[in-house]
Amino acid sequence: MPDHSIPKLKELFSSGRIGRRQFMSGAIYSGLTVTLASAVADRVQAATPRRGGHLNVGHAHGATSDSRDPGHFENGFQNAMTFGYNGYLTKVGLDGTVQPDLAESWESTPDATQWTFRIREAEFHNGRTVTAQDVVTSLNHHRGEKSTSAAKPLMSAVRDIRADGDRTIVVTLDAGNADFPFIVTDYHMPVMQDDDGRMDWKSMIGCGAYKVDHYEPGRTSELSRHENHWSDDVAFFDTVQQIALIDPNARTSALVAGDVDVIDRIDLKTAGLLGRRPGVNIHSTTGTQHYTMPMRCDTPPFDDVNVRRALKHAINRQELLDKILFGYGEVGNDIPIGSNQRFYNSNLPQTEYDPDKARHYLKEAGLDSLSVSLSSSETAFAGAIDAAVLYQASAAKCGIDINVVREPNDGYWSDVWMKKPWCVSYFGGRPVEDMTFSTMYESTAAWNDSFWKNDRFDSLLVQARAELDEDRRREMYHEMQAILHDDGGVVIPLFAAYVFAMNDSIGHTGEFASNWDLDGERFMERWWKV
Repeated sequence: MPDHSIPKLKELFSSGRIGRRQFMSGAIYSGLTVTLASAVADRVQAATPRRGGHLNVGHAHGATSDSRDPGHFENGFQNAMTFGYNGYLTKVGLDGTVQPDLAESWESTPDATQWTFRIREAEFHNGRTVTAQDVVTSLNHHRGEKSTSAAKPLMSAVRDIRADGDRTIVVTLDAGNADFPFIVTDYHMPVMQDDDGRMDWKSMIGCGAYKVDHYEPGRTSELSRHENHWSDDVAFFDTVQQIALIDPNARTSALVAGDVDVIDRIDLKTAGLLGRRPGVNIHSTTGTQHYTMPMRCDTPPFDDVNVRRALKHAINRQELLDKILFGYGEVGNDIPIGSNQRFYNSNLPQTEYDPDKARHYLKEAGLDSLSVSLSSSETAFAGAIDAAVLYQASAAKCGIDINVVREPNDGYWSDVWMKKPWCVSYFGGRPVEDMTFSTMYESTAAWNDSFWKNDRFDSLLVQARAELDEDRRREMYHEMQAILHDDGGVVIPLFAAYVFAMNDSIGHTGEFASNWDLDGERFMERWWKV
């Protein structure tokens, strides 16, 4: 016979009038097993958002050199913060589709060369109304010769941006771009206040669901809910604090001790043990994140394609998947497009660990052996040092001596990445191919960290962006991936799942976006305290 006390317990739990422990005790008293009670409690937690409470997040990112200018944001700490305090024209949804944010609707001309966005009524944190001119100024921050924004290549095809009244903007492109609504989801491109024709990023006054109360680059950020935000369906926490905890042991200890509620990039070596601790939940999502080893193609010996090919065959990718990711991901093939993306080229031959081929390409480069240095740091990704050491061991059998340089965590992104000839890095990827290629691989891209240039690739990038025929577009993207696979300057050995942990105090829907870590780095909007 059904026990009618269970629905009552659910009601009390979901309303917040009893806690998880009381729910468990009552459920057990009513005849449920502990396992069943826990499962029911988890489902109630997942299904019932409620407002209130404080969230502490331990991030594996952040440096004291981090800029406040969103055009220079470059890590997960900054991503999460900007999605918290800023509004964007559009955003990437849980299912990977583009969805409205500040733009309540948009439409294009048939050739996709002109896009019109209708701006909803919204308010900045200082009470000012968001206008079309704010949007125009914010987007123009990433355009022009003087712009130093990492999003500049994404906006290179924009011919004109104009306001049409207070709540409409019109963007005109040099050529059609069917993905333009995705382009403006890029985390570098928030809508901030116009200040005499310039975007006011220094004040950190946004129009997002949270406002910034305190920020110390590389250390912490403190935010509180913006009560006049346009949507009632987001921002359930009263306050949020982010803490930069680069060391994985420090992050894990902080979670176990209850000093933080959530950590990203958990140490996969101890993920199993951590997941068995009472009150700790491990979550994993597979997306576009991949681990990279960019070689500066403007610097010997990496300016020789045969050296690059030798190094691509000198790494044991499966060993890295097993020992670094512990199966949380898949083997990479030196292309930055994930296997779940629309235009992924599955026809490319997998680059295998092959000492004979590595030696062959060394000979093609006129070398009997090779000695190079590889800079690495745990700030690149958890296990980055171990990955470099494993690479060192496999390459030694190919006549390649890799000197692993252990770099400091702080300052890695400003002093090592894009500075040293070869280093370990990572890239979160982007929801569409054009954004990934334009951000990291176009010859003029600010984040072209291999300094690689290929005229055919650049030409195809422009053509594919404007191509509305899906089959023709697929052909071009496939060719671009083949060029990168054979000629590119980045070793991409792994696609890594996002693996993060939280305690029982955090509620969520049970689904997580895969475009970035921690639910697309929009946990401030989507999660709540139970």
